[in-house]
Amino acid sequence: MAMKTSRHQRQPELWIAGSDVAHSPGHPFYQRLNSLLSEKGFDAFVERLCRKFYADRLGRPSIPPGVYFRMLLIGYFEGIDSERGIAWRCADSLGLREFLGYALTETTPDHSTLSVIRNRIDLETHEEVFTWVLKVLAEQGLLKGKTIGIDATTLEANAALRSIVRRDTRESYQEFLTRLAQASGIATPTREDLAKTDKTRKNKGSNDDWVNPHDPDAKIAKMKDGRTHLAHKAEHAVDLDTGAVVAVTVQGADLGDTTTLKETVTEAVGQSPAGERRSPGKRELA
Repeated sequence: MAMKTSRHQRQPELWIAGSDVAHSPGHPFYQRLNSLLSEKGFDAFVERLCRKFYADRLGRPSIPPGVYFRMLLIGYFEGIDSERGIAWRCADSLGLREFLGYALTETTPDHSTLSVIRNRIDLETHEEVFTWVLKVLAEQGLLKGKTIGIDATTLEANAALRSIVRRDTRESYQEFLTRLAQASGIATPTREDLAKTDKTRKNKGSNDDWVNPHDPDAKIAKMKDGRTHLAHKAEHAVDLDTGAVVAVTVQGADLGDTTTLKETVTEAVGQSPAGERRSPGKRELA
């Protein structure tokens, strides 16, 4: 008869040699990409570019710039639109760990650290890295720039519609409705009274009158499913010959495509292969 072991009894510790730990053969795409980045001196370039955003001695070690930008590339290639999702995917995949240069025994960056770095590095530096990548694509024959397609998508902002305030008085939406109801003769308006007052108003969702103090660039707009949210509009210019993204601009979600198209086209023309500068008339636009 076997003796039962108490659940609180200390279990023997297991030791596994490093040579016995499972190793990933690596994903061919990410292996080739890493080889190309190394050949072109990507890590040295981004470290020099981002040096001003890192302290020499203060604080604990942060994510190296090369790892940070590789994680952004993973988000793009894997179709992941959140920092939490990118961090989880990198921690879970042996192939992506190898791409980032992390062993199985090392902890990959979490989403909060990724967010801190993104907020620390300014937009201009991100654009410089993007331009560097486009230059490498052109050198490898993966960027033609003859036929450019422009597409736009509306993205829900990370800001609540209920937090908007009047641009002139800084009143919240409820405070504004309460004032209107009281002006109409209702001394102590109920929720039903406020709803009735709101229903009869015109232009109640005007971006000229309302703004979210936490995200002033977000605009009140209708999403594709018909719901109204605070949103941004992202426009992409794509090289139709190769599928490479040539330019990305963020526009007001309340602006029409014909209004914002010119800025995106101008940005795409400025990112032409081999540093050429052509006028929009010399390119085909889809």
